[in-house]
Amino acid sequence: MLRVVFMGTPDFSVPTLAAVAGAGHEIVAVYTQPPRPAGRGMSERKSPVHAHAEAQGFTVFTPKNFKDEADRQAFAAHRADVAVVVAYGLILPQAVLDAPKHGCLNLHASALPRWRGAAPIQRAVMAGDTATAAAIMKMEAGLDTGPVCLSVPIEIGPETTAGELHDALAAKGARAMVEALAQIETGTLRCTTQATDGVTYASKISKDETRIDFDKPAAEVHNHIRGLSPFPGAWFEVKVEGKVERVRVLRTRVEQGAGSSGSIIAS
Repeated sequence: MLRVVFMGTPDFSVPTLAAVAGAGHEIVAVYTQPPRPAGRGMSERKSPVHAHAEAQGFTVFTPKNFKDEADRQAFAAHRADVAVVVAYGLILPQAVLDAPKHGCLNLHASALPRWRGAAPIQRAVMAGDTATAAAIMKMEAGLDTGPVCLSVPIEIGPETTAGELHDALAAKGARAMVEALAQIETGTLRCTTQATDGVTYASKISKDETRIDFDKPAAEVHNHIRGLSPFPGAWFEVKVEGKVERVRVLRTRVEQGAGSSGSIIAS
């Protein structure tokens, strides 16, 4: 069994942490983003990984970054065989990448090199992609540029939302990471340099692009809505009794030969 440092923050990361621990590996430390103010009361809230790790009795670390030499030394002191990184949310310096014996393995939710970056799930759906992958990548200094060790394909159906794809990728990615760790143990893990063509970047979703533009073709509007469902949610405005109300749309379908440009058909 391997000594593993786990690094992750949101719900997407939790299945991999649970799977790695369930496979019998020793979780020597869990790193996650510090608690943040959230909710109406703006009280500090621990990340999903933080809450899960504490419930399982794992030691949790929440550095703001790794600029402090003390934090880098503390990380190296874990004497990890490998670090497993899933949507951690911090850029890791070379000293951290090099500290574990077998480096840092990252679960990335796309068929690399397509959709490197922050929002690969949403961007794939918004672009109308019909397939993606859960990729296990050996991390290097570049943004999702490291060699790919395993890639598990997954279909994106015409009605699939980003939320549904998120859950499917989290589950498949967790199993893929366990397989990658098993291959490290047997010395059979092989990683391949990413192709230089087909590179696209999944920039973070901005508030400005969540408004629905009904002047676009129906298929694009449909992809836009399901790519932002359930979060942050696409929306449009209507007037109700003289007041402008915002309507959040989570699911649509494209009808053939009905309505006109910019119309909404309710059912």
